Amino acid sequence: MAGIPFSYSVRNLWTRRLTTFLTALGMALVVFVLASSRMLAEGLKKTLVQTGSADNVVVIRKGAPTEVLSGIAREQAAIVESQPEIALGPRGQPLLAREVVVLINLQRRESDRQANVVIRGIGERSMLLRPKVKLAQGRLPRPGTSDIIVGRNIARRFQGSGIGETLRFGLREWTVVGIFDAGNTGFGSEIWGDVDQLMQAFRRPVYSSIIFRLNRISHFQQLKANIETNPRLRLEVRREIEYYAEQSKWMAKFLRVLGTTLTVIFSLGAVIGAIITMYAAVATRTREIGTLRALGFRRTDILSAFLFESLLLGFLGGVAGLFFASFLQFLTISTTNFQTFSELTFSFSLSPRIAYQALAFSLIMGLVGGVLPAFKASRMNIVEALRAG
Repeated sequence: MAGIPFSYSVRNLWTRRLTTFLTALGMALVVFVLASSRMLAEGLKKTLVQTGSADNVVVIRKGAPTEVLSGIAREQAAIVESQPEIALGPRGQPLLAREVVVLINLQRRESDRQANVVIRGIGERSMLLRPKVKLAQGRLPRPGTSDIIVGRNIARRFQGSGIGETLRFGLREWTVVGIFDAGNTGFGSEIWGDVDQLMQAFRRPVYSSIIFRLNRISHFQQLKANIETNPRLRLEVRREIEYYAEQSKWMAKFLRVLGTTLTVIFSLGAVIGAIITMYAAVATRTREIGTLRALGFRRTDILSAFLFESLLLGFLGGVAGLFFASFLQFLTISTTNFQTFSELTFSFSLSPRIAYQALAFSLIMGLVGGVLPAFKASRMNIVEALRAG
């Protein structure tokens, strides 16, 4: 005799609609927590990785974890600028920018709280090196002035950062002359101004970093060896995309650990709910199970039918949890970057890998919740089952 058809399990879930809905809802909550924590970590990583360009190179002081803590003397910058592996710009000059990065406190628009914001001093070719950054409103800062431009996230969230408004830092007034769109990158949470003016304002005699583009990506290792082994330079060379990916490493790990911990706690409740539901199903269908056995269905057929029912319950919960979690992609949140201690704005990101993991986890919950009741159903004595009820 062929096994029990799958439609039998589907029909039983439909017959017990209320308990099916409540159990699937509990599993959906667990999947929602798991998916949202993964999406948060993925969104952070995606934002920082997209900040860098594959053919750009960042040079900072050896041992400095970020640009904020780095320092490069003008003499060192001149040596780096003379490297032949650096690509040339439209006017035949090295496609390179000496930049300074500092942190300031700004007042939020919606509250009295303050947050650290990155101020980046840019050079003439900084915009050429960041093709994802586009001027959205206003104009670019004029060299030698106190003009600044701000990312969209800054303009939206902080007081005094709209076009025509002024910000006070470094004992000077700075006028916002433009707003730039940096797409889904970390630059959207920065303020940019003339590098020389910012160095004067903050009394900084050294640059924070040097950014440049290679004329050939294959020259990276040779260039890295030339700079890092030069005794006059105590500098470190990294690909820009790897530099920003490193910044997301610890925070993304923290978010994943936190999400996994919450998921494990919530999943215990969901699994217990599934076990209760499936035991209740076995108890109310004892005579039905006896009838199936009397008709010739084997114990393994009964076991498979109940396991499939439990897996289907988990699958429904997984799909529902993912459905609601997908709406988080429309939210934008801000948090403190653990590496730079500055505010960073990013969005949740749902990837196929996260969807696959969430659905797999929901099926595991269904399997764990249904395996014991399924074994109980399959081991029932035919005569005793038919006498029940």
